[in-house]
Amino acid sequence: SDYNLRKYLKEKLQAAGVPKIEIERDSQKVRVFIHCAKPGTIIGKGGTEIEKLRLEIEQIVKKPVSVNVVEVRSPDLNAQLVAENIASQLERRIGFRRAMKQCIGRTIKLGAKGIKISCGGRLGGAEIARTEHYHEGTIPLQTLRADIDYGFAEANTTYGKIGIKVWIYKGEVLNGAKARVEVEQPKAPRANDRNDRGDRRDRRDRRPRGDRPARRDNNSDRKEQ
Repeated sequence: SDYNLRKYLKEKLQAAGVPKIEIERDSQKVRVFIHCAKPGTIIGKGGTEIEKLRLEIEQIVKKPVSVNVVEVRSPDLNAQLVAENIASQLERRIGFRRAMKQCIGRTIKLGAKGIKISCGGRLGGAEIARTEHYHEGTIPLQTLRADIDYGFAEANTTYGKIGIKVWIYKGEVLNGAKARVEVEQPKAPRANDRNDRGDRRDRRDRRPRGDRPARRDNNSDRKEQ
């Protein structure tokens, strides 16, 4: 199945940094698109390695296979590669805070509008598992048009598994159209709104104070009596 093929390729090509594998099938042929950070590792000298890989995949799927390698231009802007990078650092016993902060700094420097990293498990070999988050910039997870890349990886340490989640915000997707400026509509009056009193005159329409008759003071009348 596609799941087993992806799992096999992911393990075999771990050194090349593979964030995504696309598989297209038709009745005649299977096309495999491997997105990777280091295409030279997969292709090999004169294309020898990629030919070996193609023959191996043909034995698994039992159909003619074409393998295409797609280069990932900026590995530090790919959430899956960032998560796998942190996982490999944790397996080499590098501190999780240091690994997270280094990746955040590199991603922001490349022009990302925001990044959030979450590490969960027995961090630093602690007795009780916990989750720690670090973020920089904005991560609008509730905005549908936001272009947010998500990646997940696991680090197998001597204390157990540590899960790493990464969100990278790259900007808004507007489908080539200009952003529409929404005109603010006047709000409908609320029920029991103090300003919505149609039966009362506007304060500005009242007579000026000088035209009003003087009000009698009851206290002064009592004093005169």
